[in-house]
Amino acid sequence: MHQQSGEGIEKMEKASNANDSSVTKYTTSTGDITLSPSIIRKYLVNGNGAVTDQEVMMFLGLCRFQKLNPFLREAYLIKYGNSQPATIVVGKEAFLKRAQHIAQCEGFKAGIICYCPETGETIFTEGFKRPGCDIVGGWAEVFKAGWIHPVHVEVSYEEYVGRKADGSITAMWKNKPATMIRKVALVQALREAFPDAFGGMYSQEEINSIDSAKLDTTPVEIQTASEPQTKSRKQKEPPIPPADSDPPVIDVELPDDEAKVMCPDNGDNIFVSYCDQSCSKRDGCEAHSAS
Repeated sequence: MHQQSGEGIEKMEKASNANDSSVTKYTTSTGDITLSPSIIRKYLVNGNGAVTDQEVMMFLGLCRFQKLNPFLREAYLIKYGNSQPATIVVGKEAFLKRAQHIAQCEGFKAGIICYCPETGETIFTEGFKRPGCDIVGGWAEVFKAGWIHPVHVEVSYEEYVGRKADGSITAMWKNKPATMIRKVALVQALREAFPDAFGGMYSQEEINSIDSAKLDTTPVEIQTASEPQTKSRKQKEPPIPPADSDPPVIDVELPDDEAKVMCPDNGDNIFVSYCDQSCSKRDGCEAHSAS
């Protein structure tokens, strides 16, 4: 089994989507994808909320339009409760993979913005937080062929820091604030530089109500029921003795009053009744003539 295998999906489709008229098939850089509302509900919803038909179709439409593979976690449909609408986000790796295939993209830079209270200085680094300074934002530049200046984006830490329902900072933003705000700036710069390639795609770091640590990054594997067995099982063959073992001893009740004759095929003396009558040396054989 693998992530979105063609054979596995087709079997699963026949079993669970017989009445589903919204099956969608499309091709991505990672292979052919088959999606339907039932597949999405069963395998691709994160959280304990009940997604609506509209939310499912929006997710399906985004994946199809942007050629995303949700089975490889390139896209997430998230709903933690029924009081809030579902959130659709895209994994950061999906942004970077797509950027690599854009001919006009000539690279990018990204980092963090720090403020140092002692000196009153604001500094830009590529991710290193200077001791004694506070992270106040992130920045990114995307270089686009034919443009004189790169697309430059700066974002505020306070605007995007992830928080729980009680207002406390989520684990990922608490433990890796520089990494998180840098990602926000980078995906925004990519989206601004290439709207056709990244339109409608938002990373999980941009949605501050999502706890990134709770999102499973393991590729989705689809379990399919085994085919019903239609052929009868073969009888078990007796075990084959090792080549160097002695042949089994078979007790045979031999006739007492039957004469033996010499077999011209193998030179052995055999009982006439034991001749198999099928050898190639029938002519002149006493066993054949006697039988």
